[in-house]
Amino acid sequence: MKKAILFLVLTALFSCMENANNGNTKEGLNIPKEKECIAAMLDSLNMAAASADYNGYFKFYADSAVFIGTDAKEYWRKDAFMKWAKPHFDRGKAWSFKAIKRNIYFGPNSDIAWFDELLSTQMKICRGSGVVVKQNNEWKVQQYVLSMTIPNEKSKDIIDIKAPVEDSLMIILQK
Repeated sequence: MKKAILFLVLTALFSCMENANNGNTKEGLNIPKEKECIAAMLDSLNMAAASADYNGYFKFYADSAVFIGTDAKEYWRKDAFMKWAKPHFDRGKAWSFKAIKRNIYFGPNSDIAWFDELLSTQMKICRGSGVVVKQNNEWKVQQYVLSMTIPNEKSKDIIDIKAPVEDSLMIILQK
């Protein structure tokens, strides 16, 4: 089953490189096709992490990419993120995210898009959001932000848990 899904995603990615211009266009951009290409890239990114494919995972990031994690101290440029992630990939499984809902948007420039998605993860539902850029006819992650979702009725409980750690961090960050 995993091989069949991988085949479909790879087929979509390769077809993205052809970039046919029919359909809803904007500055020569086939928006439905480009959304499909971005979705296939993001799905491939997630599949590479789930299968501990370190090089495969990081090839989807632009060289100047930034990853922002769930912890307030997690802000990494690509090279630092690669260093942090390496031991996780070396264990044979990094993390397993699967998009359950995704939105992709385009602004006035056809080589920049942004997305938000709800993900099924080992942390339950998380939100991924970010910016993707088209480089050499391929979509790359420029910025990725991973956030945990918190049901509103549980916010106070989570705030009480976070307060001892983050109160002192806020003092440091505000200086």
